[in-house]
Amino acid sequence: MQKRILVVDDDALNLRRTQMILEKHYDVVLAESGEQAIGKVIHEDIDLILLDIAMPEMDGLETYKRMKNYSVDIPVIFLTASGYEDDVISAIRLGAVNYLKKPFLPQELLRRVGIALGQEK
Repeated sequence: MQKRILVVDDDALNLRRTQMILEKHYDVVLAESGEQAIGKVIHEDIDLILLDIAMPEMDGLETYKRMKNYSVDIPVIFLTASGYEDDVISAIRLGAVNYLKKPFLPQELLRRVGIALGQEK
């Protein structure tokens, strides 16, 4: 059975691009907001989350904190366009397994996802 990855990003183009990279190897679930993402992790089996940091209403860091309130313990790789060191440090302190700066190369995304899932790609 394929591993299931939740991709969370408020930008539809980023969602589709990430889905296209991953869908040959994984079952991909999409969410356009932190609220949608929380609902999916509560009600669906998810093996890994790719979570954008900069989103309106509820950013990725707040989304991750709220997921933890539901005892959700799923590895998270944060995606960031900013590359602000403070964001990255905050993400790692929250328990993120990795982060990836956008735009990313497809092979780098697959490599980091594989590592996070213990499947080195």
